[in-house]
Amino acid sequence: MAKVLVLYYSMYGHIETMAKSVAEGAASVEGVEVTLKRVPETMPREALEKIGAKVEHDVPEATVAELPDYDAIIFGTPTRFGNMAGQMRTFLDQTGGHWLGGKLIGKVASVFTSTATGGGNETTILTFWPTLAHQGMVIVGLPYAAQELLDISQPRGGSPLGAGMLAGPDGSRQASENELGQARFQGRHVAGIAKKLHG
Repeated sequence: MAKVLVLYYSMYGHIETMAKSVAEGAASVEGVEVTLKRVPETMPREALEKIGAKVEHDVPEATVAELPDYDAIIFGTPTRFGNMAGQMRTFLDQTGGHWLGGKLIGKVASVFTSTATGGGNETTILTFWPTLAHQGMVIVGLPYAAQELLDISQPRGGSPLGAGMLAGPDGSRQASENELGQARFQGRHVAGIAKKLHG
């Protein structure tokens, strides 16, 4: 079985919703085992409660040590001024040992995101990719075979770099079916590639 990890950080639940759709898409590929985990929170609970962030979770936390156990890792992060969230950065900054030992070389990697208005939809993923390249991972985007990328009849996130969603300036907007469809496609696409490479 090819093993796929969907690893995310979600402050308000938008990326978590997308992550579950990515995992659903990946799980639809026969011969693939999918695990859904989140990176540890770095902000104090009191600070999170003050800004109305999600503090209770039913998805387990990942450890840095387990990353080499997977054939593919699909990362999800909200944008922070065009970059990944600090919680994801902190987690990845602990993977120096994997880099030194070449433990992630040849693993498949992909990224999806959530932004308020669309700003950072591509830069968040583009600024994520160098970390994956330094680890020697095989970077996979979201091809235009995903019909959702061709639909411009409604506001949506997403690009050929990876699935995305728009949360709105106040975070009140939820993922549309188009955006969830992108996420499922990306999960299937990455899982299919991981299965081929694993085989």
